[in-house]
Amino acid sequence: MPTEKNSFSLPLTIAISSRALFDLDKSNQLFEQKGVDAYADYQINHEEDLLKPGVAFNLVKKLLALNQEKNLVEVILLSRNSPDTSLRVRNSTQYHKLKIERAIFTNGESPYRYISAFGIDLFLSANIDDVKHALQEQCAAATIYTPATENSKLNTQQLRIAFDGDAVLFSDESESIYKQQGLTAFVDNEQASADQPLSPGPFKNFMSALHQLQQIVRSNQSYPIRTALVTARSFTTHERVVRTLRSWGVRIDEALFLGGLEKGKFLQAFGADIYFDDQHIHCQSAAQHVATGHVPHGVCNEN
Repeated sequence: MPTEKNSFSLPLTIAISSRALFDLDKSNQLFEQKGVDAYADYQINHEEDLLKPGVAFNLVKKLLALNQEKNLVEVILLSRNSPDTSLRVRNSTQYHKLKIERAIFTNGESPYRYISAFGIDLFLSANIDDVKHALQEQCAAATIYTPATENSKLNTQQLRIAFDGDAVLFSDESESIYKQQGLTAFVDNEQASADQPLSPGPFKNFMSALHQLQQIVRSNQSYPIRTALVTARSFTTHERVVRTLRSWGVRIDEALFLGGLEKGKFLQAFGADIYFDDQHIHCQSAAQHVATGHVPHGVCNEN
């Protein structure tokens, strides 16, 4: 179970890998096929060639745009690139006007060990092992899904983040009942336990921090951040969810209780800049429409 932070302090700190921020699929394939030396030569020979935006690029751009008058959000680059091959990434961040002041390059080793030192609130990476290590460090973390097609995007400057419930915002205690005993037992348990808050999941602290950031940036008529819960739960089990969020002092802007429907088109309608889910089947549906992060946590990821 994630440990509780005593309080949220600015800035909200996001760590992201270079493969999540930029499109490095071609050079990563070269690394996998021909090894580290060929990868290094390629990056050095192409360091003046600007990288195209990756899956999480728009999310990062919108997060940094919140820093209008003070430093509310910091984005830190945690990369497995070597220092010698980092210039292409640096050139690309400068070209795209991404104000990223801090970066670590580990030359192939996992950068997760720096998460605690930085006090990271959210870690996004294309490397599932790094993400699993980050979750073990009690940090909200997700593996970025690479979509088969270009994600559609709403033309809005508002930052929109969507979350699954069980095993993401909440613990997997109820999802375990569903997996082991079926839907009827799950519904019966949630209705009988409606007034008992669910235990926190790996993204509870990040959701709480994001909620507090919402209150800071909100003006009388402007809402720069919008959040949504998008869950396979049906409306018959929603009371426990509402009471859990209320017990945390968190208010979410939208809640979609889809009763088992595919989530992708609903996330497209919401216009999520990123969506977090623990189940691959939901991530695959979502990634056809929006940037998606898989959270390798809970009973559905035990095998």
